[in-house]
Amino acid sequence: MEKILILNGSPRAPRSNSKRYGALFDRAWGGESETMDLLRADPGAVAERLETVSRVLLVFPLYADAVPVPVLRTFQALEERPPKNRPTLSVLVNCGFLEPEQCDVAVDMAALFCKQMGWPMGSVLEIGSGEAILDSPFRFLAAWKIKALARAVAADRPRRLKAAMPVSKAFFLKASTRYWLAYGARHGVTGEEMATMEIEGQRPS
Repeated sequence: MEKILILNGSPRAPRSNSKRYGALFDRAWGGESETMDLLRADPGAVAERLETVSRVLLVFPLYADAVPVPVLRTFQALEERPPKNRPTLSVLVNCGFLEPEQCDVAVDMAALFCKQMGWPMGSVLEIGSGEAILDSPFRFLAAWKIKALARAVAADRPRRLKAAMPVSKAFFLKASTRYWLAYGARHGVTGEEMATMEIEGQRPS
């Protein structure tokens, strides 16, 4: 099995769910791998690693319906100074929404990058309820789909996979609201404050 480069594109890379998803994939992969956090990685170092592999897995969370800044910054740097090698890029993206299809636009952005760079687009796994599923009784569903992703990547047979907790939208909304209210309370923020457009005491212009 060839070596794979796992790129963690989370803005919270060292303590992120993307790190946990990457580790699950690495265990399912079972072969040689290397992981890099795009948050702190120099784009030149990323380009050097890309010259040594034929497969890349990009793992990131959905941010404002798009790829987060570390991924966008890396895409821009690689477009300016493209590596000679053209690895197959697969994507594992998770979002806080229940519906995994909320990740479609971000996946399209990665596919557009591949098209512009002349890279093959590989497999995709979109995970809904990504902030909660790993710590729920439905963790096995995410792990199962990650194993399927690893098999698809290893076989060079692109697949489009999805995973989410099998609960109703009403239940998910109620549970997530309860979670965020408790999270805010631990940090001295009320529900009313979280519902405003103010950020650190400043109103949007």
